[in-house]
Amino acid sequence: MTGPNKNSAGIYISIPFCRSKCTYCNFASGVYPASEHARYVDRLVADLGSAHKVAEELGATLPSRVDTIYLGGGTPSLLAPELLTKLFGAIRGSFDVDPDAEITMECAPGQFADATLDAMTACGVNRVSLGVQSFVDAEARGSGRLHDRATVELDLARLRAAGIANINVDLIAGLAGQTLASWETSLTALIDCAAPHASVYMLEVDEDSRLGRELLAGGAKYGAELVPEDEIVAHMYQQACERLAAAGIAQYEISNFARAGAESRHNLRYWRREPYLGVGVDASSMLRVGQDILRWTATSDLQEYLDGVGEQEAQLLPLDRQHEEAWFLGLRLNEGVEIATLEREFGAARVNPAMESARRLAEEGLVDIANGRVRLTAEGRLFSNDVFAEFLEDVSDEVALLDPDPEQESC
Repeated sequence: MTGPNKNSAGIYISIPFCRSKCTYCNFASGVYPASEHARYVDRLVADLGSAHKVAEELGATLPSRVDTIYLGGGTPSLLAPELLTKLFGAIRGSFDVDPDAEITMECAPGQFADATLDAMTACGVNRVSLGVQSFVDAEARGSGRLHDRATVELDLARLRAAGIANINVDLIAGLAGQTLASWETSLTALIDCAAPHASVYMLEVDEDSRLGRELLAGGAKYGAELVPEDEIVAHMYQQACERLAAAGIAQYEISNFARAGAESRHNLRYWRREPYLGVGVDASSMLRVGQDILRWTATSDLQEYLDGVGEQEAQLLPLDRQHEEAWFLGLRLNEGVEIATLEREFGAARVNPAMESARRLAEEGLVDIANGRVRLTAEGRLFSNDVFAEFLEDVSDEVALLDPDPEQESC
């Protein structure tokens, strides 16, 4: 683990618009009239233009240099081409974007027209995260997706023909009706499509999603009774790790896999605690104020955001909290955390008690301590939240602290 890069920033732009709401989705996104799109982009443009002034007022350092940009959602590809052009013009008008910056945009299969693809490439988009979730048509349809496998394969070809070869494909283990056999079908299709990056998520049971609420209530809507048991979902995840590794797509983070050199540079910013600016509904930011870190998150309500109200108060993280973050964010990466680096940044007095926790976890087989590093084991990745809690002084802080985890599955 290298030390945080403080000389450049990443920009995350939240686009909360969807054509339909997936049953498992707990994001601050929804189906809104297209008339809101232009108004929303105008607000994004205004926030980008005032970002340096706001950071200065907070006493934070916002680098002018940007080397990663990520448009997530929601479904950013639903924006009209002229709105994409306007948005990227605002980014470049307020920041110095590196010529080789990684610029990612989330797209839903079957939901980006040729004119949109042309605008994406003209704006410099060079990486796409495609929200596939399943290559089995019945599973995709049952979870509220609007595409089939043929559409995914066509869109992969269109992206490559447009010059975008750096593609991530998302899969979810644990969808309603999914079996070990159908999961194998999706894994094989993922490997065969030759995308250089893959994200594999275990289904999250969350009361903020329709499926999650139904599961927690013991109901049957949205195929809730067909959701696989936790043990089967864990087996699916382990199967994905093994199959992808055998295909040369190495795991580098709990949910992320890549061929050599194709790791997501933007996502790595989060896990390495490098500065980023989040703009839009429910977008989080992290900037430095001297030795401290400043975090804040925009309102998750679209109307509040459009009206300029509902912003959450910024939170200044002292060294003790930063030390906790360094452990649970760094442990997400397969490379783990380097003990000497932590001691240089936070001092041995803070690191030593955490190492006692790490040694207990090692006895339980959840982490490995070797060559000056602490890493999650394969079993530890299955129980990662339990591991992370060991490094938190107040376990009630866990959800708030985990919020900076970048984007989850692409919509």
